[in-house]
Amino acid sequence: MAVDLAEAEREAGVAEGEGSIPIINQTDCNYLCIDRLYCSGDAYPRHKQEIGNKEPNVAMNLQQLEYIIAIDTHRHFARAAERTFVTQPTLSMMVQKLEDELGIKIFDRSRQPVIPTPEGQEIIARARQILADVNRLKEYAQQRRHEISGEMVLAVIPTVAPYLLPLFLKSFTDKYPALKISIRELVTDKIIESLKTGEVDIGLLATPLNDPKLDEHPVFYEEFFAYVATEEKASRKRYLLPRDIDLSKLWLLEEGHCLRNQMLDLCELKKKDFGGVRLQYETGSIETLKNLVDHHQGITILPYLATLDLSRKQKEKVREFAPPKPVREISLVVNKNFHRTSLLAALKEEIMEHIPPSLKEDRNRKVLGI
Repeated sequence: MAVDLAEAEREAGVAEGEGSIPIINQTDCNYLCIDRLYCSGDAYPRHKQEIGNKEPNVAMNLQQLEYIIAIDTHRHFARAAERTFVTQPTLSMMVQKLEDELGIKIFDRSRQPVIPTPEGQEIIARARQILADVNRLKEYAQQRRHEISGEMVLAVIPTVAPYLLPLFLKSFTDKYPALKISIRELVTDKIIESLKTGEVDIGLLATPLNDPKLDEHPVFYEEFFAYVATEEKASRKRYLLPRDIDLSKLWLLEEGHCLRNQMLDLCELKKKDFGGVRLQYETGSIETLKNLVDHHQGITILPYLATLDLSRKQKEKVREFAPPKPVREISLVVNKNFHRTSLLAALKEEIMEHIPPSLKEDRNRKVLGI
């Protein structure tokens, strides 16, 4: 049941106009009025005289949950305090109060870096979910007001980010100045995990994921091309088939990238097929793959957007695959509980306005899995 603020102040002996602190939010009334008992200085001298040094039983609040998540993220009290804009003694005190209230040690302070206890790991996981739910409540309110504002954390896979973001990001930020955007470049598995925990609002990545906890909104279909050194036999053909690719000359992305899996799928390869390869070099960068072909011969696979900035000489190394054209589906992905549909629609519209027309075409194609 909600606490009446005025009554709480009268019981605490706080006289109106005598150092009282304005309450920002009636929803927080049931613990903010108690939090006042912790104010430093002589804001409430009468009440402090009455209770002496006895500390009241203060219920946990959202800020304490943010503190333990920050400590878990940075594994260091000082860095967590810096990131949450409080002093380290304040952060330590608030975490200690939370541990006392729960009767559970959340962190093992004897270890460096500091780590959560087994029980603390579960507490932190639940704290992340609670804060994610709070953010979704705010998102719902914004959606009802039809606002494109607040904060958005966008995660993009590395094989899309450097080629797609420059096409639309500036116009999008100019169009919605009240929206604060944070962008993270993450591999697919990390984006999926972060969408589920609420650390990321929207993911921009290859699909389908077929995850029941996530919603996928396809944006475009990006064709794959072979990038072949002029010395290679495959360069003599205009249209390639998977069997035209010499496995011993194929440069791949490292494991963890969905584009690697799509390369293997396209070339009908399995990991065991690499047993006889003499030189195997794996990287996380498409640019490195292009440079390897340019300077060390061989062949690699490029998505369409990665071919746009090629020089005239480099474009001579690009070869199409025979129909049906292999493509990857690029989608905006959100948690099932994501309510900011206006923001999602605005982002999709902005991307669609700035991508090349060929990515919007519905042609004879084969969508590769991830």
